[in-house]
Amino acid sequence: MYILQMPVDTVQVNVFVESVKSQLAGFGFKLIGAILLWVVGQWLIKTGVRLLSRLLKRQSIEPTLVAYLANFLNIALKIILIVAILGYFGVETTSFAALLAAAGIAIGAAWGGLLANFAAGVFLVIFRPFAVGDFIATAGVIGTVEEIGLFVTVINTMDNVRTIIGNNKIFSDNIQNFSANPYRRVDLVAQLNHSVNYAEAINLLQERLRQIPNVMENPQPDVEILEFNLAGPVLAVRPYCHNENYWQVYFDTNKTIRETLGSAGYPAPEQHYVIRQSSAV
Repeated sequence: MYILQMPVDTVQVNVFVESVKSQLAGFGFKLIGAILLWVVGQWLIKTGVRLLSRLLKRQSIEPTLVAYLANFLNIALKIILIVAILGYFGVETTSFAALLAAAGIAIGAAWGGLLANFAAGVFLVIFRPFAVGDFIATAGVIGTVEEIGLFVTVINTMDNVRTIIGNNKIFSDNIQNFSANPYRRVDLVAQLNHSVNYAEAINLLQERLRQIPNVMENPQPDVEILEFNLAGPVLAVRPYCHNENYWQVYFDTNKTIRETLGSAGYPAPEQHYVIRQSSAV
């Protein structure tokens, strides 16, 4: 009885060992194939992304946008490569894809603000309401654009403070680009006394404004009556200049208003009130 049973057990063990060897050999070949697939896939992704970046740069596309597209394509292709390798090993990729989608939704909900800033950054690069070096006002900040990043934009304010603003806040707010047009208008006012001949004051100011350095001849400076108040007429003094000369013209115009009206001997503006008293009946 035992003599007959031993050969049967030996045969079963041998069959089991051969089966294990066969499975290990098959797994080994699959593992080698997966490694080769990963290496070749990585090389193809890297090469393809590099070629696409060079092609886009030759088309004079904004470098920041090229970086966006390259990073997105690189990540997307690597995810596809991983799913393909798992499928090669026999893993059910349908459930894995559903898991990725669920993870994407969870990450999107958690990082909603970051994703909004990222999307706004893409639109800022595509529509280009401003570029690096432009002087802008947006989201309550006025200054020169130093950098347009993936999630934030860096602005140096006029008092030389480095300010970092989320792209979504910029894109959802009004944007004033002072560098978009070749010249700007300086808006100042000059208060006159009631007794001053306003026409003479206008002529004097127009003549002196033309002598200020960097004030444009065309369009000519505007000096007109803006309004009246209790002190007298208020003149709008508006010279034009190029963007880089704005503050120099602004301060020089203020000085010119004071010097011109003072040299002409005009009296200082005074508020006038009329008080009438009626006798009781």
